[in-house]
Amino acid sequence: MSDQLTPPAGGSAAPYDALLLLSFGGPEGPDDVVPFLENVTRGRGIPRERLKEVGQHYFGFGGVSPINAQNRALLDALRKDFAGHGLDLPVYWGNRNWAPYLTDVMREMVADGRRRIAVLATSAYASYSGCRQYRENLADALAALAEEGLEPPRVDKLRHYFNHPGFVDPMIEGVEAALAALPEEVRAGAHLAFTTHSIPTAAADTSGPVEDHTEGGEGGAYVKQHLDVARVIADEVAVRTGVMHPWQLVYQSRSGAPHIPWLEPDICDHLEALHADGAPAVVMVPIGFVSDHMEVLYDLDTEATAKAAELGLPVVRSATVGADPSFAEAVRELVLERAAKERGEPAEECWVGMLGQSHDLCAVGCCPARAPRPAAAGADSPYAWEEGS
Repeated sequence: MSDQLTPPAGGSAAPYDALLLLSFGGPEGPDDVVPFLENVTRGRGIPRERLKEVGQHYFGFGGVSPINAQNRALLDALRKDFAGHGLDLPVYWGNRNWAPYLTDVMREMVADGRRRIAVLATSAYASYSGCRQYRENLADALAALAEEGLEPPRVDKLRHYFNHPGFVDPMIEGVEAALAALPEEVRAGAHLAFTTHSIPTAAADTSGPVEDHTEGGEGGAYVKQHLDVARVIADEVAVRTGVMHPWQLVYQSRSGAPHIPWLEPDICDHLEALHADGAPAVVMVPIGFVSDHMEVLYDLDTEATAKAAELGLPVVRSATVGADPSFAEAVRELVLERAAKERGEPAEECWVGMLGQSHDLCAVGCCPARAPRPAAAGADSPYAWEEGS
């Protein structure tokens, strides 16, 4: 295994004058649920009555998704970390699907005089919905500002951080804590089920740069990156506990039509298979998610946990990274790393595992959409000053 663990040492965020935390968004009350889902599914022609059915997951939690509160906690952690390390960089927050909306926040940033913005998306891996779509959202916001007669700022999306030690280490600690929570008699034989969002196999196969694209449901960069992180976590847990736990990458939260192939196996099907094979216990490890948002609380803590109880299979779920101080430190390091590169200076690059650091600039053909749309912060950006940057 090749590891690069040396973090960037101090330094300036120039040329950046702001960091934008870009996230998915979620409803914050029962009246928000259906309008939020309409935003998420806009253009798909899904009837309002169907959205009400889908919204039952949210209504079961009072109509409130935890994601906005978790983003506020991350904002606070980032600001404290930056201030504690003398990094004078204001941090803003905008969402794709709910307030604070991205375009409104970008308008605020322009009014505040921000001209060069680093962007951190709350998705760590390569995929259309986790990367390209956020870049499309940025392009939409920049176009809206231009239509209003404002000069759009430059935006640079920070690289994928799936294998940054500040993202991986809290998950390792979470697995250790989850194993310790299992009954002692089943702990040593527990299996690790690393979970992430299922996506259509066609989208998985075209995830990442063109050279990572695959055929036949092999999963491209999306699957490759998750497998790399899972392997790092499993290996390090074995070092710390003295036990090498069997593990597998599995999927959750499928939402597509039944006739379209999606990545499998589903977490509930996997629990059934493990039980049939005599596994004594399972730790569900949500490596595909930055925080405990609805798809973690419902699909794992509610649905999958209920399936395990039905089977009589002891199961616990390990923690997501959330606003862990190590993650806030990682974000600071990512900003300083990219800033140094933009200034033409040497930059220390932090990563663990076998894949090395991800690209800074998304290439043409990276994580393509079914229907091509403008996307900012990449080699195919419609903004001339971004081309080849």
